[in-house]
Amino acid sequence: MSKRTSDVSGQIVEDDKVITVVVRSLGKLFDATAEELAPLKRVTNVVELELRHPDGNSEEIIVNKADFEKIATPELLANADSIRGRRNGWKPSNGE
Repeated sequence: MSKRTSDVSGQIVEDDKVITVVVRSLGKLFDATAEELAPLKRVTNVVELELRHPDGNSEEIIVNKADFEKIATPELLANADSIRGRRNGWKPSNGE
């Protein structure tokens, strides 16, 4: 078993104790231990959204689940496009 170093404390940590933390909004990652991450409070009943603006910019936001459900009904989500593959009803152009 090899050892790694926590980026938080600089302490040597066994491989099986290392947690890699991905900071999506910054495109960064670092190593830590469960004990070092324990002070972080988890937030529940939230929805993570990516907003893609017409100018090409995008932003990631976290919203309250109850507020989100007021806008995005179960019916809307049932009929929404998947983030994978083509959008519903889209057909490739045949060049004409």
